[in-house]
Amino acid sequence: MDLFGVEAPILLAPMAGPGTPALAIAVGAAGGLGALACAQLSLDQARAALAAVRAATKAPINLNFFCHTPLRPDPERERAWRERLAPYYVELGLDPSAPTYPVNRSPFDEAFCGFVEDERPEVVSFHFGLPAPALMERVKKTGAKVISSATTVAEARWLEARGCDAVIAQGIEAGGHRGWFLDHDLARQMGTFALVPRVVDAVSVPVIAAGGIGDARGIAAALMLGAAGAQIGTAYLLCPESGASPAYRQALESAGENDTVVTNLFTGGAARGLTNRLTRDLGAMSPLPPDFPLAAAALAPLRAAEAPDGTDFTNLWSGQGPRPIGGTPAAALTRRLAAEALARLEQRTTS
Repeated sequence: MDLFGVEAPILLAPMAGPGTPALAIAVGAAGGLGALACAQLSLDQARAALAAVRAATKAPINLNFFCHTPLRPDPERERAWRERLAPYYVELGLDPSAPTYPVNRSPFDEAFCGFVEDERPEVVSFHFGLPAPALMERVKKTGAKVISSATTVAEARWLEARGCDAVIAQGIEAGGHRGWFLDHDLARQMGTFALVPRVVDAVSVPVIAAGGIGDARGIAAALMLGAAGAQIGTAYLLCPESGASPAYRQALESAGENDTVVTNLFTGGAARGLTNRLTRDLGAMSPLPPDFPLAAAALAPLRAAEAPDGTDFTNLWSGQGPRPIGGTPAAALTRRLAAEALARLEQRTTS
């Protein structure tokens, strides 16, 4: 809380799509750290989103960027992926041979670094490691606190050694993309409450717990294990400020306890989301999709064809753990989670 200048040990997870300026504003107004996901935004869109937040609140804000290395197209894998998806194209009345276009998932670059230098957000967070040292140095010079996701102890140490002010310990329960960048062995990925204390012991900077934390019990447990705060995403998806579609909301409300999987089908990168027709038909992990983020291009026409009510070919990112509660405004949810978590923590430390 001291590091970021916030009143509650809660960070809004930067969720591309569902994470709107309105959601960031509400969490910030309640004392948490709001976030804007910039990886799928153009520079102009990112500027407009941040301007909306700045116009509504003086609370600190976290701008989030991806740091993946852009890949060259792999025509052979892309052809095989298109062939596997062809029956779905035909079913939806689409031409399987029609050209597709890259889906925008831009890594942090000179342009976005200039944006950070111009706007000077209080916090800048990265996924998939960190940008090139020269860009990292420029971000640090703005005065922004820099944080990034670690899925292993080795990744946490790597981030601290390269100047991160805090580390997000991302357990396997987390919704959305794995933030891994050193070890891509899914079988070796740890759960949040196994990972957090190991990272706390391994680094000297504050640790933020992420993955499967959706209620006060989870936040209090993370703090008891040495975390300085918790990053929460799925719990906010049903808030009125969320950008989740009606079909996405309905899927979340009807999901069972075992209805999330880690899958590479939607982007080529491993990410946790709700099961749907595509994951049931093809299996959660497949050798067919091109690597992140190239696999998303062939799915884009299918998602567009089934919109706005379909979920067969759309990623529905969701973490494990408590299901979100519909209708609760984000500010009220943030205040309640913080108050209940700190009360539980105080009760434990005084008993």
